[in-house]
Amino acid sequence: RWTNYVDLRVKMRQQKTDGSCGNFNMDASDDTTEAIFTRLGARVPAGDLLFNDRAGVDVTEVEEKLLTMCELERLQKAQTECDQFLDPYRKDPSTVEMKSCVLDMCYGSNEHTLRMAKSLGLVPD
Repeated sequence: RWTNYVDLRVKMRQQKTDGSCGNFNMDASDDTTEAIFTRLGARVPAGDLLFNDRAGVDVTEVEEKLLTMCELERLQKAQTECDQFLDPYRKDPSTVEMKSCVLDMCYGSNEHTLRMAKSLGLVPD
């Protein structure tokens, strides 16, 4: 749907795990972006990576536009929380890590963000 990420569904046996896919406690209310960031932070620690290299973070033109459209109260809360989650050198509001974190906080729980972006003409149908 977007050009810089993939939507997918992971099916596996219940086990002790936590992260973007949730924590398998069968309580969806603690699987929000904010709840996961609170438990784990905004980025996977280097020692926990499954791959040799960390994937780069890019913020597209559409995502930049969406950031400007984030509701002010939500945006301020996102910036404050992301400031707590990110490493000190990534806290600058202009870094892609900060923008990505704020974007997740503003829209990460909205499964209709792409539909909204299309309705605003930000993304072609």
